[in-house]
Amino acid sequence: MKKVKNLLWILLAIFLLIQFFRPAKNQAAQASPNDIAEKYVVPMNILMDLNTACYDCHSNYTHYPWYFHIQPVAWWMNSHIQEGKHHLNFSEFATYPPDVARKKFHHIYEVMRDHSMPISSYLWMHKEARLTDQQYQEVAEWALQMSRQPQLINDSTN
Repeated sequence: MKKVKNLLWILLAIFLLIQFFRPAKNQAAQASPNDIAEKYVVPMNILMDLNTACYDCHSNYTHYPWYFHIQPVAWWMNSHIQEGKHHLNFSEFATYPPDVARKKFHHIYEVMRDHSMPISSYLWMHKEARLTDQQYQEVAEWALQMSRQPQLINDSTN
């Protein structure tokens, strides 16, 4: 019984100690000049859906819930955010070469078509990020069109 009690005290001490080691927050100080909407035509409804359902993990602007302040939750969330940004970063989308951008648009189409994003563990705590079937379809159709023929903001053919 004494060993169990000592083990619990050690675990409590470790839990308290790790609270002092926090990852940096993913919150840029200013709007990115490389945001997807700075280079590509993104209808407002699509931009709002992306912002609501995608930007927390796929941009430089994460809105953090209260439980981010508890370790090891913050480390877990930070790893998801870093992985998400590695695959797709809407804040840096304008820096992607055209062929990469087309592939990214096609991937957006696929995950929207399949309803595979946002991930279920994110949706458990972020009900506002749930998209309707219509929203999924609208984003998917837009992304598919952009993967075939991206519309640039300064493109005179639009």
